[in-house]
Amino acid sequence: MIAERTQEKRQVGHRARLALTPAQIRLMDDQAHAARTTWNCLHDWWTMLPKDKRSLAAADMAIRQARKEIDWLGALPAQAAQAVLKTYFQAWKNCWDGRADAPNFKARLRTVMSVDIPQGRDLNITRVHRRWGMANIPKIGRVRFRWTKNLPVGRHANNDNRITGARLVKDALGWHIAFRVQTLELKPEPHQGPEAGIDAGVNLPLALSDGNHQDHARPPCLPDGKADRDKWLNPDEKAKLLRLERRAAQRKQHRKRGEKSSRRLQHTYDQIKQLRAKATRRAADWQHKTTTSIAKEYGTVVVEQLNIENMVRSARGTIEEPGKNVTQKSGLNRSIAQEAWGRTVTMLTYKLAQGGGALYKVPAPGTSQRCSACGFTTPGNRESQAVFVCKNPECGWSGNADWNAARNILHLYRAGHALTPAAGRAVVRRARRVKPATVR
Repeated sequence: MIAERTQEKRQVGHRARLALTPAQIRLMDDQAHAARTTWNCLHDWWTMLPKDKRSLAAADMAIRQARKEIDWLGALPAQAAQAVLKTYFQAWKNCWDGRADAPNFKARLRTVMSVDIPQGRDLNITRVHRRWGMANIPKIGRVRFRWTKNLPVGRHANNDNRITGARLVKDALGWHIAFRVQTLELKPEPHQGPEAGIDAGVNLPLALSDGNHQDHARPPCLPDGKADRDKWLNPDEKAKLLRLERRAAQRKQHRKRGEKSSRRLQHTYDQIKQLRAKATRRAADWQHKTTTSIAKEYGTVVVEQLNIENMVRSARGTIEEPGKNVTQKSGLNRSIAQEAWGRTVTMLTYKLAQGGGALYKVPAPGTSQRCSACGFTTPGNRESQAVFVCKNPECGWSGNADWNAARNILHLYRAGHALTPAAGRAVVRRARRVKPATVR
């Protein structure tokens, strides 16, 4: 009985790269397009039907009828089609609860290609090599994937430790498989590490209150002051990206309005997407490594409750009231989006929980204008984006602005101003409700 109380179930994910043949790639593409079309047909059926006739059973019958009438929808396995139905209904529930916008039409070129495998037992995973494993994909067959993490398969799998399903996802670098893994592990003991406040910035990605700052050694701006949108690429890759963008612009000049893109132009776009995806992967790798080290060292981490959606809003304004410093604001917005602060907080949240730590949020107003040494608060303290100088004649403390904000964040937590998770969600819902009225 004591062992049962000290154990808890966890739902974790693991993503691996697939090594597919050209024939398998075509079959996966067909399944992904069939899944997207099933979503669109279901969305049209839902929006056109009267409210009193909408139900899960009626939607299930509509999908079955569509699979009979449209032959190429049969490329999608029946269980994957049912997963599309469940995902669509869950999207409407999230909308009704205020957690997301209403589901809409999925365009061919702007939608991530994916296929869900809801049953983990259908995968029949085996490890054939130190670096490779094999999995069974319905209507495709056996495929190879990169083995980078031990999975509960074979004699290590049971009712508590098993793979419950997977999802096939395609990006510019190819197809990947994301496993959903359920494990039963010992509940971690409370982390005895120190407390730390973290301020997410642009010049300094993660500033910690104890001075243990985390920097990826990539400047956010170019020498001319413009935002570096390709900071995760090396000089050779940046030069190649510039050549590809110029080539795409030249080839696009010969395309008439409404005319389909040529294969050469589409191939150039694919090469650009591959470089962008490589940069995104490097940024995510740095975030994973950094948040893992922070979660291991600190027991309590405090961050700001930020509304990033409002922070990256354009300063263009309207015709009657045009905005000011629009170009500078667009560069700042691009730098904020590249740092992906929301993803960093998400990683810290679940990694701290796995190690027995906790993450708290505090109100953001005033953290960058308050002196962490004497408490004097005034907008003039922040001389620039990177330098903080206290205007109090009796203090005069100066230092890095992000470090000063991190110390203030930790001070708010110790003073009892931490927000509960429910309060944080309420702030997000209120901001989403007032968004249409505040947009200019």
